[in-house]
Amino acid sequence: MPQPKENFTIKDIYDLPEGSRAELIGGQIYYQAVPSRAHQEILMYVSKAIANYIDKNGGPCKVYPAPFAVFLNGDGTTYLEPDINVICDRNKLTDKGCNGAPDWIIEIVSPSSRSLDYYTKLSLYQAAGVREYWVVDPVKGVIMVYDLENEAPTAIYGFQDCIKVGIYESLYIDFSGLTI
Repeated sequence: MPQPKENFTIKDIYDLPEGSRAELIGGQIYYQAVPSRAHQEILMYVSKAIANYIDKNGGPCKVYPAPFAVFLNGDGTTYLEPDINVICDRNKLTDKGCNGAPDWIIEIVSPSSRSLDYYTKLSLYQAAGVREYWVVDPVKGVIMVYDLENEAPTAIYGFQDCIKVGIYESLYIDFSGLTI
């Protein structure tokens, strides 16, 4: 009997059937559920706030909501599709996605991604050099803000809060304006 494959590569991700949603972490495939309406409301609200700020203030950064490929460490065993990516070094961008660490990543927790978003991805993003990481949890009603660049303590906010973005001098995301 053949043994199940354990060390998947990015090629295996690209070979998945059309419409499949999956990420690859350390050679292991993690399938993703279809996002909920609340997930998409949060994704659009936050992405729009970031994009509007960038449009108004200029600068090199670009915002990319999922699906957008992040080849985090370039070893062929890690392929991620964070919910929201802000990338300020345009040399990292290719037609396929981002090679290396985005400056800011936001993950919106789904029931199937809870452990990955809170623990596994936090470690990966920190090791790769992501400057700021947010975990938005609609079920718990919290936003965890990790200032990885400055190794600051984790800040915890609620959906009634207006949160300062660390990588920008004057960007705040006002979650109280979000209606789900």
